[in-house]
Amino acid sequence: MKVKIDKVKENSSNPRFIKDHKFRKLVKSIKDFPEMLEKRPIVVDEDYIVLGGNMRLKACKEAGLSEVHIDIAKGWTEEQKQEFIIKDNSSFGEWDWDTLANEWDTEKLDEWGLDLPFSKDDITEMNNPSNLDTEKTFANELDDESNYIVLKFDKDIDWIQAKTIFGLKTETARRANGKEWSSGIGRVLNGIEAINKIKNDS
Repeated sequence: MKVKIDKVKENSSNPRFIKDHKFRKLVKSIKDFPEMLEKRPIVVDEDYIVLGGNMRLKACKEAGLSEVHIDIAKGWTEEQKQEFIIKDNSSFGEWDWDTLANEWDTEKLDEWGLDLPFSKDDITEMNNPSNLDTEKTFANELDDESNYIVLKFDKDIDWIQAKTIFGLKTETARRANGKEWSSGIGRVLNGIEAINKIKNDS
């Protein structure tokens, strides 16, 4: 059903937010394709408080819409409402980046708000078989003769601490033509140096 936009209330306790540049893209997508909203209505409870689509509602207001499509969740408990809010914002699947890179217009995907791990230059480079030295790893050194230990960190704070302890620095990979490919943290360390570093810091 369609109602006046002022009748729908934003959910102040919704833990989901959107960054400014992504919000601008959402507003633009609504202006460009408002018909989409009919197929993906804002979900509200019986008091017209948003359960799913908080950011879409804000974007609709920003886009100047006077009415929005809604779907009312009738008879839900508070627990069901909270569960829906979280599940509606959870991403269970993963993107097939190869398919997206080769079969979709990357500029359009970016416009539509998808965070791409590659650019148009990256795709051109990936599809150029003459560039044998296209991508260099962020590791400082990696070969078949060495032995390795992989350290896994479940918390961001532990990873940040490890970067500090081991002095991990940003490495920039470059394309064969000299342009930057991307940047990341070099993760392969000399084992003896790492052990000495830990001993000295403890």
